[in-house]
Amino acid sequence: METILIKALQLILSLSILVVIHEFGHFLFARLFKIRVEKFYLFFNPWFSLFKFKPKNSDTEYGIGWLPLGGYVKISGMIDESMDKEQMAQPAQPWEFRSKPAWQRLLVMVGGVLFNFILAIIIYGIILFSWGDSYIPVKSVKNGMTFSQTAKELGGYQERDIILSIDGKDMNNRSGVLNMNTFMQFLDAKQVVVEREGKQVTLTMPEKFAENVIGAEDLQPPYYYWTSTRLDTVSDAAKAAGLQKGDSILSVNGNNVTSWMQLSGEISKKENKGKYIAITYMRDSLTATVKVLVNDENKIGIGGVSPIYDVKTDKFSFLKAIPSGAVLGVETLKGYVAQMRFVFSSKGVQNLSGFAGIGNLFPPAWDWHAFWSMTAFLSIVLAFMNILPIPALDGGHIMFLLYEVITRRQPNEKFMERAQMVGMIFLLLLLVVANGNDIIRIFFK
Repeated sequence: METILIKALQLILSLSILVVIHEFGHFLFARLFKIRVEKFYLFFNPWFSLFKFKPKNSDTEYGIGWLPLGGYVKISGMIDESMDKEQMAQPAQPWEFRSKPAWQRLLVMVGGVLFNFILAIIIYGIILFSWGDSYIPVKSVKNGMTFSQTAKELGGYQERDIILSIDGKDMNNRSGVLNMNTFMQFLDAKQVVVEREGKQVTLTMPEKFAENVIGAEDLQPPYYYWTSTRLDTVSDAAKAAGLQKGDSILSVNGNNVTSWMQLSGEISKKENKGKYIAITYMRDSLTATVKVLVNDENKIGIGGVSPIYDVKTDKFSFLKAIPSGAVLGVETLKGYVAQMRFVFSSKGVQNLSGFAGIGNLFPPAWDWHAFWSMTAFLSIVLAFMNILPIPALDGGHIMFLLYEVITRRQPNEKFMERAQMVGMIFLLLLLVVANGNDIIRIFFK
């Protein structure tokens, strides 16, 4: 329960920061062009607000809503999620959004996305300045790497291979082995050079390698650093079943395992939940098999020996950290955009996550480095998702404004209202699917 609470608090704080900064971007440009902003809200407030106030001599009401699905600024004379048809039926006023030139309205709509991306760059810069950039050089990965079953079957990878280069470029393992850009570099590879038993071997990836790895049923990361199956921690339940610290696991239900990732994958199969599984282990050159119960979290209460790597940390001065943060922000955006194509596959839809899935990305214990890293990543995600040309999102408004700039005529207001409604329905359905997937994973997988 404590873990869930910590993750939930991190998620709420992170999203609150992102929403306020996003809406402030719209607010700032609107006020810059003397457009009246009627409301500035964190979270939505249908029927009532948790908190609100309106400063003296101000046109803007500030508040906190009770529905934590984002936030909004209500800009006078603009067709938005408020669907204020009464206001739009009145003659246009000079302080209204619709009365301003198209280029000013365009900047107002771009403001939220722009501020989210700037925020990500600033956060990444501060992270680099405060903690540096820690990574594991390939030369220190002496035990090799481990790969998912799909990656081995299709790509020809073997246990203990070390990836040296991908399509002629050094393996990009900075900022974590599974960062977004490295992940896409691996998936989209055409040729990969690996070190195998002291020799260099070139692997040629088949067509649709990425799609097949993403859609695989084994639920394993496609690659990770190799770790042995030797036990370092054993719960009371696992001890009662016969396991001890120092045991090396050889197989699960008759399936051989040679790495911790394989071991975890075999144990966490959904058909094992709540059942006893056969664990074969070696202890002092003797082997034995015991039956161990898999709990409701698809675990048996064991932990492995953490490998010791030569972790390198690059330090950054403040002046160097911000431009380096910009580079990291752009790389993260490129990686995220590249993987968006998987969303439109059947497996991609099933892998969509709602608030529970996003919350699980945060660590179970409060860690400021991890918190700010995830907040920067989510800021980039929010910026990209909002720029998509979908009515009801910033990108939908931008699309109609670009049409106006090119054709020099505004789209029909009735059409805009209908498009806004269609966009809102689409987003609500997407929200239902994503959070429905979370519920299915929690209770049925």
